[in-house]
Amino acid sequence: SGGFELYINNNDAEQLWDAILAIGDTYDLLPAGLAARDTLRLEMGYCLYGNDIDDETSPISAGLGWVTKFTKSFIGDKELKEQKENGVLKKLVAFKLLERGIPRKDYEIFDAESNCIGIVTSGTMSPSLKIGIGLGYVNLPSNKIDTEIFIAVRNKMLKAKVVKLPFYKK
Repeated sequence: SGGFELYINNNDAEQLWDAILAIGDTYDLLPAGLAARDTLRLEMGYCLYGNDIDDETSPISAGLGWVTKFTKSFIGDKELKEQKENGVLKKLVAFKLLERGIPRKDYEIFDAESNCIGIVTSGTMSPSLKIGIGLGYVNLPSNKIDTEIFIAVRNKMLKAKVVKLPFYKK
């Protein structure tokens, strides 16, 4: 279920594409566009650099503390150790809409008292689940599984629920 990217000379692209598709017939491979890839990665809860994480994102806040090793010193390790020990103010959560709609990047997230508590970083209509799903940073304690939140979609407050990843399970 891994993936990779190829960087090649433009002059070789068509020949390589044709060769991969020809070999791919043996393995039932099919080409997929960027939008399909984005939907699939979101259904699995994989972060997208530039949306869900960037060079300003704390891995602790993003739920990626498991990839942060403190066995050696590195730039910013003191701050991250403090976050790991004392917690953070906001966390990346997964949510599914309980009403019809599609959450999109930069839509605001609210609590039941109409307080803005966060922002959507990725969202789409899940073709596998047939519901709107998304990731977003919310203020604590609204990060707890089953917490009711609301996504502002086109001047409507759509009810959603914080869920455990991945969205899609076989």
